[in-house]
Amino acid sequence: MANYSELMAQAQSLMAQAEQARKAELASVVAEIKAKMKEYGITAADLGGVGGKKTAKSKSSAPAKFKGPNGELWAGGPGRKPEWVRNVLASGKSIEDFRI
Repeated sequence: MANYSELMAQAQSLMAQAEQARKAELASVVAEIKAKMKEYGITAADLGGVGGKKTAKSKSSAPAKFKGPNGELWAGGPGRKPEWVRNVLASGKSIEDFRI
């Protein structure tokens, strides 16, 4: 049976592999989305994106204290942690490495 440090090393390796797979698949996923948007005449505004009337306001008025690997911001308040924070912690890293 593997010990804790071996399992953590395996988990970190798997997280790195998963991130590489995500990045490799990202371009084709974006291309698919753009093609569907063109096919159906959908704009970013229809999706509530930039320039749309349905833009989401941040739930927190607190300034960001942490910046994720892809530029995500988090104030570090109570409540559910963002997915990127959960992934960082699951990989054995410290959230303090991402403090702004």
